[in-house]
Amino acid sequence: MTSSEAAIPDRELESALAFWRDAGLEVCVEDSPVDRIHVPQPNRRPPTLVAGPSGTTSPASGSDIAAAVAEAHARAGEAETLEALAAAVSAFESCSLKRLGARQSVFARGKPDAQVMLIGEGPGADEDLRGEPFVGKAGQLLDRMLAAIDLKDQVFITNTVFWRPPGNRTPTLEEQMVCAPFVERAIALVRPRLLVLVGGASAKFMLKADEGILRMRGQWRDWRPAEGGQSYPVLPMLHPAYLLRQPREKAKAWQDLLSLSARLAALEPTPLES
Repeated sequence: MTSSEAAIPDRELESALAFWRDAGLEVCVEDSPVDRIHVPQPNRRPPTLVAGPSGTTSPASGSDIAAAVAEAHARAGEAETLEALAAAVSAFESCSLKRLGARQSVFARGKPDAQVMLIGEGPGADEDLRGEPFVGKAGQLLDRMLAAIDLKDQVFITNTVFWRPPGNRTPTLEEQMVCAPFVERAIALVRPRLLVLVGGASAKFMLKADEGILRMRGQWRDWRPAEGGQSYPVLPMLHPAYLLRQPREKAKAWQDLLSLSARLAALEPTPLES
């Protein structure tokens, strides 16, 4: 580096790495060459860590995860109201994230009978402190985005996991799997007309997709609960945290908001509305 060249600030490097992560790139350098035209990328996620008796951590086994999912399904199924579901989440002990430094569970906020339900990735530091999703800078931007299409305070907001991942990392597939029964029960209790999947981690998990969010965003798809039943139209969108790092992408987010508003306006009225 010459004296006339300045070092790249850490925040710019962090922004660049976050851009590629949100675009779906998970590994920068492979151990061996891979022909990505003909060989699909494996879905690499770090193993879920569970706390041991001495405070150490070790990878959770498949049987541990299956047992945790079964327990979550049972506890979620017992909840007849959103308040009971929030209490069930708070009392749930089988998600490893609860033992990795989170202050409290972060379940949901918003209108309990909303026509639009937003599902994000997971709580961050501000959310962990306040106990509500999307209340930090990204959440404030999300509220402004929703206000632009007259949906502020008219939506129900939750995440794929309910405890802050250490260092605000992306939740693992196993962590999302354990929390999924609570997410599905929340959908069943709110009974929204439309789902919005906020960010790549949410969209990839809920839709069981391998594409990055930049490829999925703006495309209406269908989601159905694991045990079958009613399907829901879903719209993947860019995460507001990504938009804070890449403000030039806000035009795409605005297009998606307009699509959401138009789809909502085109819905047939419910019996109570007619």
